[in-house]
Amino acid sequence: MKTIYSAAIAAGCMAVGIGVGFAAKQVEPGIQVIQGKPDREAGLAALAEAEHLAGNGTWELIAVGRAYYLSGDKAKAQTLFDRVTGGKQNASDYQRLGEVYAEAGDNAKAEECFQKMLALEPKDDSGQAEVGAWYIRTGQRAKGEELLAKALQKHPAEIWHYLRAGEGLLHVPPGR
Repeated sequence: MKTIYSAAIAAGCMAVGIGVGFAAKQVEPGIQVIQGKPDREAGLAALAEAEHLAGNGTWELIAVGRAYYLSGDKAKAQTLFDRVTGGKQNASDYQRLGEVYAEAGDNAKAEECFQKMLALEPKDDSGQAEVGAWYIRTGQRAKGEELLAKALQKHPAEIWHYLRAGEGLLHVPPGR
């Protein structure tokens, strides 16, 4: 009877040892992802790894999608953006998406995202100020001033609202 227990314990220890060995081999790829490859191939490999590591993180997926979008792979980026917006609707996700589109000069898509953001958070005065500044930068001053007026009405002593207004009026990209 003691021999059976000893054999079972030995087998269990061996299984644990094998599992630890396999786990030790599951190391993230590191620099090998890009090393020795041409720029484009290395960049795409790095983005693929970043996407893998992003999991379901919306901000992370938007950041990876941004890199794809601005590098010209708008279809891949849109797939990631759709993953983000396909779940729970979050105003901050739409704001970030709008910023990506704005940075790329795709103002129609930027406005669509900004409007969704404002609809999800209609009392967000910081969002109103940021979108107001974007409207001004894109030549739609009346819309911009309308949103800035709402933001400043809520918090007339908010430095960031005035900074956003100044950025918009002087055509300075938004600070982050």
